[in-house]
Amino acid sequence: MQIETNNRGHLAEFVRLNELWIAEHFSIEQADRDLAADPGKIIDNGGFVFSLSHEGPVVGVCALFKESDERFQLARMAVDPAVRGKGYGRALIEHAIAQATLQGAKSLYLLSNTVLAPAISLYEQFDFRVTARGQQPVYARCNIVMERTLPMGPRHLS
Repeated sequence: MQIETNNRGHLAEFVRLNELWIAEHFSIEQADRDLAADPGKIIDNGGFVFSLSHEGPVVGVCALFKESDERFQLARMAVDPAVRGKGYGRALIEHAIAQATLQGAKSLYLLSNTVLAPAISLYEQFDFRVTARGQQPVYARCNIVMERTLPMGPRHLS
């Protein structure tokens, strides 16, 4: 297993895996179409795209959207249905938390849906706690916000 950061050559797989996951549970929304048209803007805006490969192909992805120097959103996590249950989602979250901490962020939040019980359970294992419930303004599919604080990273120590 290998996780790469900001490999622009993997952005098409990032979009493909996200659209596959969204279509499996929900509907593609305008915000999804906008991001699919230019996924590189995540990187251009100071965020990160992570791609996890196993024995060649990209099988998992996620992103950190930069909200500010102190806050990132963990977003767009998707694992190919054929290889779910192998710990790839866990590895991606660990990598994203480490990157956000390295950047000096103080908190990390995410938007999800309560019907995704396995995902919610995984987030709770990483100390994400519910901060809001109910319809969210950006995505119709999101009805829960979870957040966690991060340990002081290198930027806080200097």
